[in-house]
Amino acid sequence: GCNDSLNSRFDSRFDFLTKIQMEQDVESTVTVRQPKLPKQTWDDVPKPLQDRERTKQKIQRYVRKDGKCNVHHGNVRETYRYLTDIFTTLVDLKWRFNLFIFVLVYTVTWLFFGFMWWLIAYIRGDLEHIGDNQWTPCVNNLNGFVTAFLFSIETETTIGYGHRVITDKCPEGIVLLLVQSVLGSIVNAFMVGCMFVKISQPKKRAETLVFSTNAVISIRDGRLCLMFRVGDLRNSHIVEASIRAKLIKSKQTKEGEFIPLNQTDMNVGYDTGDDRLFLVSPLIICHEINQHSPFWEISKEHLAHEELEIVVILEGMVEATGMTCQARSSYVASEIKWGYRFTPVLTLEDGFYEVDYNSFHDIYETNTPSCSARELAEVTARSRLPLTWSVSSRLSTQGLPDSQEKRSAAAEELAEQNGDVANIESESKV
Repeated sequence: GCNDSLNSRFDSRFDFLTKIQMEQDVESTVTVRQPKLPKQTWDDVPKPLQDRERTKQKIQRYVRKDGKCNVHHGNVRETYRYLTDIFTTLVDLKWRFNLFIFVLVYTVTWLFFGFMWWLIAYIRGDLEHIGDNQWTPCVNNLNGFVTAFLFSIETETTIGYGHRVITDKCPEGIVLLLVQSVLGSIVNAFMVGCMFVKISQPKKRAETLVFSTNAVISIRDGRLCLMFRVGDLRNSHIVEASIRAKLIKSKQTKEGEFIPLNQTDMNVGYDTGDDRLFLVSPLIICHEINQHSPFWEISKEHLAHEELEIVVILEGMVEATGMTCQARSSYVASEIKWGYRFTPVLTLEDGFYEVDYNSFHDIYETNTPSCSARELAEVTARSRLPLTWSVSSRLSTQGLPDSQEKRSAAAEELAEQNGDVANIESESKV
């Protein structure tokens, strides 16, 4: 009974997906969108159909090539937290919204205090005694809302043309003048400070920090390494520049917990100090693939089927302003080229070094084994076995009886291993 229910459920889901596929194959102006099925449902779908659907999906980046994070925050209910940090909220806004708020705050402030000056004049009766020389108004030459609005602008911006001036017979006007002066200073400090920080942000400085289009994997100093190139287009330097790299990949723990975007640090020299850069000319950042590397067991064939992303982060202080600048980029599996190296861009001219940025992204193919770093290390370890290593010593270490049959079997296995090493070494030389 359980098998019959599972088979019926599988047949219904398979018929549903087949029907959708047939509708998509028919030419029509209506686009049929497939529903997002949970992971458990995908396990029941035949593997050829799964592979066909996954190939249609576009590679989703966590960080785009321009450094912007491809993450949208939804269902944020505690929006009051943005208002508690209103200064940072205004700085993070786009320029059009920032300028709109800048103009709106000043305009509303001038209109509000202009209305207050007009209200004082209306309550005191100054508007009914316009032109009466025997009457002392609160503000001279204030005869309507327009003049009150102009007097509010003059008071808050401290222009003071002298035509409209407050008198000493208006205590409520003196209090309002003090309030507007203090509040106007606060508004000026807040808005001008916000605009200054907005203008001096080092985001545009990061536009002149470039990363290579592709990352490469090849042999360097006898070890398999993953490399990418960074450069600075400006003559002004990035002070205290440092670089980091993280691997973004889905992970399932031993307890069965699924982590969709697990972040793993990649060593690019933080234990030796190579991650601290003197970025005057383009540099090639190297990640050695060893036992602690997440690429330890990944070969060239496996890399083509991996769903991973490498996020690189370059940060430092701008020499001109002293503000911290950060540039980001990423590499997906299709942008990691196995068996390539970067073309040199630095040449020695008459008394100086010249960098050719036309070749900054260029790579060339080199002889690199297609096996994983773990397999390469095992082959290298075999090739370094001493020649005096005898069969009898091997049998004694394993605790086997020293018989002629065991000796011949061990000798045949050793000869077979040496043959494999020789074949692999000959292939790597070719």
